[in-house]
Amino acid sequence: MKIGVLALQGAVAEHIRSIERAGAEAIPVKRVEQLGDIDGLIIPGGESTTIGKLMRKYDFMDAIRSFSSQGKPIFGTCAGLIVLAERIQGDEEAHLKLMDITVARNAFGRQRESFETDLKVVGIDEPVRAVFIRAPLILEVGEGVEVLSTYNDEIVTARQGHLLAASYHPELTDDYRLHAYFIEMVREQADRQG
Repeated sequence: MKIGVLALQGAVAEHIRSIERAGAEAIPVKRVEQLGDIDGLIIPGGESTTIGKLMRKYDFMDAIRSFSSQGKPIFGTCAGLIVLAERIQGDEEAHLKLMDITVARNAFGRQRESFETDLKVVGIDEPVRAVFIRAPLILEVGEGVEVLSTYNDEIVTARQGHLLAASYHPELTDDYRLHAYFIEMVREQADRQG
């Protein structure tokens, strides 16, 4: 299994470490052509507007939509979740528009309101350690979207088929089980496509 991490901005090295600890090969993706070499893609945190601009500048928008249309799994964390969303609260233009969710940027406040907590995530036995930094929130989900976890009754992890999204940074902890969950999604999809 080769998992790519979109290496335009954000915690790329930390995601690569988590993927490798979870037992898959990790590749930093800096060029569109590299999408053909990977089985799954992680869009890391950072600043969603900046990531969106860089994705447009380097022609990643249509390339990632095409990657997704082949059923290849994509996992967005923090800003990556915003990039995947069909709708962003307020006037901001959505980016990839792949996942049937509405998100609010910086819903948990500024940097100083950052926190860590343990989250119960559907499909993972023990609670997952989550780091929230200027985190977005999933305000609403469409019909085909499964809510995997909530924090204070707010949606913070969701899945829609081959798409996975988390409001927080699982890569900033030593807990790599959410990455293992994603790798399993990639493995199942690869098996399906034979």
